[in-house]
Amino acid sequence: MTNPESSTHSRARTKMSTTRQGHDTPASSGIESSSLGAANTQDTGGTSTEVAPAPLTSVVIDGVRVELGELPDLVELDTPRDGVPAVVETEPALKRCAAALAAGSGPAAVDTERASGFRYGQRAMLVQIRREGAGTWLIDPEAFDDLKIIDDALRGVEWILHAASQDLPCLAGVGMWPDKLFDTELAARIAGLPRVGLGAVVESLLGFHLAKEHSAADWSTRPLPEPWLRYAALDVEVLVDLEEELVALLEKDGKLDYAAQEFQSLLDAGVPAPRVDPWRRTSGSHTIRNRVQLGAVRELWYTREKLAEHRDIAPSRLIPDSAIIAAAKGMPTTVPALLALSGFHGRAAKRDAPKWLHAIQSAKNGSDLPPLQVSTNAPPPPRIWAERDAEAAARLATARPRLAELAESINIPAENILTPDFLRRVCWRPPATITLEAISAQLAELGARPWQIELSAALLTEALANPEPLPPKEPKAPKQNPTA
Repeated sequence: MTNPESSTHSRARTKMSTTRQGHDTPASSGIESSSLGAANTQDTGGTSTEVAPAPLTSVVIDGVRVELGELPDLVELDTPRDGVPAVVETEPALKRCAAALAAGSGPAAVDTERASGFRYGQRAMLVQIRREGAGTWLIDPEAFDDLKIIDDALRGVEWILHAASQDLPCLAGVGMWPDKLFDTELAARIAGLPRVGLGAVVESLLGFHLAKEHSAADWSTRPLPEPWLRYAALDVEVLVDLEEELVALLEKDGKLDYAAQEFQSLLDAGVPAPRVDPWRRTSGSHTIRNRVQLGAVRELWYTREKLAEHRDIAPSRLIPDSAIIAAAKGMPTTVPALLALSGFHGRAAKRDAPKWLHAIQSAKNGSDLPPLQVSTNAPPPPRIWAERDAEAAARLATARPRLAELAESINIPAENILTPDFLRRVCWRPPATITLEAISAQLAELGARPWQIELSAALLTEALANPEPLPPKEPKAPKQNPTA
């Protein structure tokens, strides 16, 4: 029988507990598995959706199978080891913070909290940083023009973030950008962990239960409640230990370089450029079949955006997308008719009714109406490939399951081995001459990293050069005459 103290999370917990007090109260015994089983994901048009893994009775830790009953209970992580720090909100305090961080050692654990759904945009409402020798610092970025002094203090230092793609844009907004990066969520995906949320990874690798009840809170609240600050401090307290455990897993499976290439790709990509015609992402806009109505969607969307930005409120709190679609379809001309539509309720909708009507009227009178469809070089939805291009459909039908088999064999989600959009583009329009070199070059041009090309190019070359035939179409059942 394996000694529980030799498990990954037990070793990490022992290390963390040497300087921690007050964390010996067991939580529920439902430990998350640290087994490196294949990730359960679904491809929904390029978006990865996690599916709850099947219940397990045993896991593999450091190459040894351990029954779940042998694992120790989770320990509730509810108090930062150094206590809850005060929020930095004055220039002198910010300078002390920068000096402490610059004098620290090792990587810096970094996190942000936003007020998504409450305030306009995705700006950081709190920045948390922890570094060995410097302790944990909670900074209110709203109190300063920028945090470049903190960025300067961390030049050349590796930053550890979880789901960095979410935090990097708002950190850039306050003048911060890392020179080196370790993303614990990306690392967990490449390591093959079944769930990659911060709480789940902390449980499986460190053996702590990390409460996440404040993740969706309104972080623009001032002053921030003490329980929220405790939560924010704990999020960065676990990241350094988490990196160490993930590095060990990645090194063991020869995947550390894969992760390093992904981290560098995030840094090289920088902040995403603003979307072209962002109003076209209005939920339900695909149901609009008239250019004047589509113009109304555009005018209503931009009117809502301007009002939301001016009032610093999430646009959806003014009117939801469904209200924009209802108004575009109904094209009301009076306030009562507008307010009778779904979504136009409450004091705000009534107060802004003249603005909504003006937006609708602008679309009616406008000569620059948007086209219903926008030209794109993206492939069509795979569901219609067989009708549009049967050969392309055969290529995709051959390549996709082979990529899934590869993903299972090396325990990395298929969408991390190759972005679904890249797979569709290569299958839809492959090089004129399908060779390993040509496929590798096309993948590189699309943005695939060297490790992804190394793993997938040969597989794709074979699948595209020799696709399996599509199964014959099943004949449609004849329509029955209801009067027969």
